Amino acid sequence: MKLTLLVGTMTGTAQLVAQELELVWDDGEMHVETLLMDQLDSSVFARDGVFLLVTSTYGQGDVPDNAKALYEDLKAKRPDLSRVRYGVFGLGDRTYAETFNFGGKRFDELLGELGARRIGERVQHDAASGVLPEEMATQWGEGWIALAKGAAEAGVS
Repeated sequence: MKLTLLVGTMTGTAQLVAQELELVWDDGEMHVETLLMDQLDSSVFARDGVFLLVTSTYGQGDVPDNAKALYEDLKAKRPDLSRVRYGVFGLGDRTYAETFNFGGKRFDELLGELGARRIGERVQHDAASGVLPEEMATQWGEGWIALAKGAAEAGVS
């Protein structure tokens, strides 16, 4: 199975989460590639395999600066993503209740509008929880990767 981790980050925390997941998952049977969203456009979703978006939230509930070009390109081009299967691991801080985890939420809603199908539930890590995001990700990831493999084996990725 091929898995592409797409990282939206301002401070590097989402990138750290993605690196931890890649270390756990890239085992020879599964090929994992981590891509920062910098300079990516909607054509990234033409790749084979499953996608996991690992993204923080910035400002007033926006996607991170390095993810803006990809997000805007998806909104402008509105490609058919019906063959795409994806997951979302969002990072946020519940202290900002009105915009908590909106980076992940925005991507999730847009991908759904474009026909992509989410695997599992959208994860919302809370920085105020005291749990490190990479620890939460590796624990959550065990169940998610099983769902992703099932989707890939069923030929729906």
